[in-house]
Amino acid sequence: MSRKNRLEVANEEVEDRYGEYLMPIWKSLNVPIERASGCVLEDFEGNEYLDVFSGISVTNVGHGNDAVVEAAKNQLDKLVHSCSYVHPHQQAGRLAERLAEVTPGDLKKSFFCNSGTEAVEGAVKLARKYTGSKEVIALEMGFHGRTLGSLALTGNHSYKHEMGPTMNDATHAPAPYRYRSEYRDLSDEEFAERAAATVEHVIGTHTSDDVAAIVVEPIMGEGGIVVPPAGWLQQVQEIAHDHDALLVVDEVQTGYGRTGKLFASEHADVTPDILTQAKGIANGLPLGAFTASERVADAFESGDHLSTFGGNPVACAASLATIDELQDGIVDDAASKGTWLSEQLDELESEFGVVGETRGRGLMHGVELVDPAETGPRGVAAAPDAALASSVAKTLRERGIIMGVGGYYKNVMRFQPPLTITRNQLERTVSALRAALREETTDE
Repeated sequence: MSRKNRLEVANEEVEDRYGEYLMPIWKSLNVPIERASGCVLEDFEGNEYLDVFSGISVTNVGHGNDAVVEAAKNQLDKLVHSCSYVHPHQQAGRLAERLAEVTPGDLKKSFFCNSGTEAVEGAVKLARKYTGSKEVIALEMGFHGRTLGSLALTGNHSYKHEMGPTMNDATHAPAPYRYRSEYRDLSDEEFAERAAATVEHVIGTHTSDDVAAIVVEPIMGEGGIVVPPAGWLQQVQEIAHDHDALLVVDEVQTGYGRTGKLFASEHADVTPDILTQAKGIANGLPLGAFTASERVADAFESGDHLSTFGGNPVACAASLATIDELQDGIVDDAASKGTWLSEQLDELESEFGVVGETRGRGLMHGVELVDPAETGPRGVAAAPDAALASSVAKTLRERGIIMGVGGYYKNVMRFQPPLTITRNQLERTVSALRAALREETTDE
């Protein structure tokens, strides 16, 4: 007997209810989920899928991780809610102490919220309070959230359509997107210098030099898994400090082991002035945070910021268990698996003309799909092929693999699986992607 008959519920019923009663903003992959374990999702009709997207880079220690689930259940029996900023509780204090231990450099004090966009908005408020300045610089194609403040920093019109005006005094510098840069043929060092220099140029031409913060992702997630060149992040921080501004590094998508280190900024040997976190912080429970040095954090005074649910005891307990799991070998495994994955994707780039570039770190990789017969924006590289990416993703779903599609041009296949994914599961994914690309290009 099928699960559909036993439970009298079908995928279509779940989606129909969404369509009837949820605001029409959700995007369907046509895979409603009833349960998940490790790297496997199961729909309401018993079909299983290998998850290579982890709920947009969230379930880093695997769906239903036993230690995380147990920690959350144990906390549910003790205390569910107190408003952490009115009634102190043990879990928020313990987690804040743990973040002081595991975040880079002298970052010490944290504020807990519920999501990445809240973390970014709070970080900007803190930067403004600390510096006394108002303007904020972000990157073209960057993504920092969808609430009006963070949306002002998001460098993509598709998220802002009919939503302006947003926060004043936000401007954007070009992204260090080498594949589509007219400076792509420079050496790594020269490109890093050129890309950083554009940030200085934007400050000089688009601001009143009253900059509170420069907000960047150490690897651009929604922008297409864009990895800045070595040295770029250090230079951007130097520019920020030259203007008495702070560097805010948005690790919402890159944090908690995703890139083979606990935080991606560690690859660049940079200690941000403020570090934002969410997504993987509690392996699926709603939690966000921003962490700063004591010097910066103490600019806030009582009442400057608050969150009713931020630092929820259950979410904090799950986060503590998540960090334990990550540091028990999962991050190191992600680094080694990422090295293997990078080599395999490089082979796809050599094999298929429609693979313009593969790039990434750890288990955060992108495969940019292109139309080699057409030239891309600004006459640089081959044209983005969003239709091909959409078709490949659909083919993969039909074969039981969930993979995200992103990028400014919506043409980048996104490898962001739970970090617990096995080598065999990665091999299955790469093989399926190769087969899908071969089918798409057989008529060429």
